[in-house]
Amino acid sequence: MKTLAQLTFIPLYTDHPKEQVQDLLEFVAQHDVEVDVNYLSTSIKGDTNVVFELVREIYDSMTLEGQKFRFHVELLSPTKE
Repeated sequence: MKTLAQLTFIPLYTDHPKEQVQDLLEFVAQHDVEVDVNYLSTSIKGDTNVVFELVREIYDSMTLEGQKFRFHVELLSPTKE
């Protein structure tokens, strides 16, 4: 099964939000998911377990770095493709 997740990452209290978003996009690109970058969010599509693991890795990574952020995740129902 494939899951589609729409991710919106908003860095808070930073002078360089674009750099943090770019770092996140580079991190996501290293995983086995399809990536579609839009103006306000990024969509990822892949195996359901991979998508959920990636969401967790993003959250954990940002937390360990001590960043302040908002991270919105919207999940669509899985498909069989």
